[in-house]
Amino acid sequence: MAPALRRITAIVPLHLEILAGWNGLDRPVRWVAVSELEDPTPFLEGGELVLTTGMRLSAGDAEPYVSRLVARGVAGLGFGVGLSHDAVPPAFAEAAEAAGLPLVEVPRDTPFIAIGKAVSDLLAGEQYEEISRAFAAQGRLTRAALQREGPVAVVDRLAREIGGWALLLDPAGALRHAAGTTGRRAAGVHAGTDDKRGVAGDWARETARSLEPEIARLRSAPSLASLALSTPDEHVVVQPLGRRGFFAVGSPRPFSPIAYTIVNAAGSLLTLALEQGREQRSAAAQVRSAVFRLLLAGEVRAAVETLAALGMRLPEEPVTVLACDTPDPEALSEALTEALTGAVPGAASGPRGAFTGVGTFTAPWEGLLVVLAPDAGADELVALAAQHGRVGVSAPGVEIARSEGRVDGRMESRVEPPAAGAVTRSASRPNLDTGLDRGYEHDLDRAVDQARRALVSASPVARFSELAGRGLLSLLDPAAAASFAAAILAPLREYGSRADLVESLRAYLASNGHWDAAAQRLGVHRHTLRYRMKRVSELLGRDLDDPAVRAELWIAVCL
Repeated sequence: MAPALRRITAIVPLHLEILAGWNGLDRPVRWVAVSELEDPTPFLEGGELVLTTGMRLSAGDAEPYVSRLVARGVAGLGFGVGLSHDAVPPAFAEAAEAAGLPLVEVPRDTPFIAIGKAVSDLLAGEQYEEISRAFAAQGRLTRAALQREGPVAVVDRLAREIGGWALLLDPAGALRHAAGTTGRRAAGVHAGTDDKRGVAGDWARETARSLEPEIARLRSAPSLASLALSTPDEHVVVQPLGRRGFFAVGSPRPFSPIAYTIVNAAGSLLTLALEQGREQRSAAAQVRSAVFRLLLAGEVRAAVETLAALGMRLPEEPVTVLACDTPDPEALSEALTEALTGAVPGAASGPRGAFTGVGTFTAPWEGLLVVLAPDAGADELVALAAQHGRVGVSAPGVEIARSEGRVDGRMESRVEPPAAGAVTRSASRPNLDTGLDRGYEHDLDRAVDQARRALVSASPVARFSELAGRGLLSLLDPAAAASFAAAILAPLREYGSRADLVESLRAYLASNGHWDAAAQRLGVHRHTLRYRMKRVSELLGRDLDDPAVRAELWIAVCL
C-alpha cells in the first residue's frame, strides 16, 4: 500500500510545511511528479504528489490550476519557494483549501529529488512489507496443507488471510467446503453437516449456484484458466484445481497484487493436495470393487475383514442400493463420502487417507458406480448423486450380512427333505437358517439388479418400487420367475455382439415401443435401436409388436 501524504510531510529532513488541505493528508501517494507546465494533467495518472516552482504560474492561474489537479485525482501539490516565488501565493492556498487539495510549501534548501527519493524509499519499504506478509501467509497456508484435513484447512486459512470468504467446489461446481470471516458469513461451514441448514450454509450453496455459469465456462475452456468478477460490493476470483475441481474467493476490497499471490499459492497447494492422491484413490476403488464382488458372492465375512484392514466398514443396515451412471465416478464417490463424513476424501496423509468414511460404501462395477447407502440417509444421497448423473434406486431394506452363506443355504433347502416329524415352514415365514423368503427377496445381488433396471428409466432418478409392473412381480415365485427370465432371454445373452441386447430391449419396452424415447435413454441413434430390435426379434423368434410377447418380455427383463 502506498504511503500517506501525512507520513511524507512528517519526514523532518525535508522541512515541508502544510499550508492547506489538512483533511486530505491521508491520501496515498503513488509517485512524485515534477512539472512546470501550466497544465500537467495529461501526463499524470492520479495519486501523484505534484511538485512545481510556479515558474509559469501567477496568482490568476491558481483556481484553474488547482481545479485541473483535483479533477485528475492527484494526492497533493508541493510548491517550491525561493526561485520563481519567494512564498506561495495566497491565491494558491485559498484555492487549494476550497478544493480540499493538500498544499505543501517546499523550502529552497529541499531539492525536489530528495522528496522523490524519500517517496521511492517508502514505496519500496511498503512493497517489502507486503512481500514479507505474502511469504508469511504462504507459510501458514503450507502448514495448513500439511494438516490431516488438508484442503479444508487451506480453504479456512485462505479466507482468514484475505479477510473474505472461500469456497471449495467439486468438478461439477457443487459445494465441498466453505469458510468466511466477514459479517454475514460464518467460518468453517461444511457441506453435509448440520451447519448447512443455517444461514451461512444456505449462503454458501447459493453462492456456489450463482457461480455455475462461470464454472461451466472454465470447464469448457480448451486450457486451464481463471477468472475475476467485480461488483460494487464484492470482488471474486475463481480458479481451477487441475481437473479435480475449482475454488472461489471473495473480498469486499479489490485484490492487490500481493492478495493475488496468496490466492495463487493457495490454488497450487489445493491442486497438489487433490492430485497427489489420485493413484491412492484409484487403488482404493479397485479394492472396493473387489470387496463388492465378495459381497455379491456371499462372502460377507471376507469382505468385512478386508474393509477392516483398510480402516473401513460396511454401512449400517438396512441399506438401499444405488446404481449411478456418471461421467466422473471418482467425484461422485468423494461427494457421497463428504456428505456423510464432512471431510474431503483423500485429504488425509498416509496409505489409508483415500479410504476414509464409514457412512456409505461405493464401488465401481460394470461401468457404473454402485452405492450402498443406509436407508435413513438414502433420499439425501440419491438427490446428491442425481447432481452427477443418472441414478437407479433399489427397494429399501437390504440386509447385507444376511447374504453370508445364502447360496449354499438355497441349495441345501432344495435338495434336503425335512426330517421326520419336523414342522414345515410356511412360505410367509422367514427361514432364519438360510435367509430365504423375505431375506431372499432382499439379497444384495437382487437389489443391485433392481437398481440397474431402474437406471434404464432414470431421468435423472428412477426407483425400482415405482416401476410399472412391480406389484405383479412381487407376487411371483422368485426362483421360478428367475428361471423363466433366464430361459427366455438366453439367446440374447449368448449373442456374440458388443451391443447389450437385453438393455436395449428393456429400454424399448419401458418406452412403450417409442423409438426416439428409447434411443435417447440408451444414448444411441434410433436407427441403431431399430436394428437391435430386429436382431432381438430374430433371435427370440417372437413378434415384438404382439402385446402378449411384450408382456412376457417385460416381466423377463424386470426379473
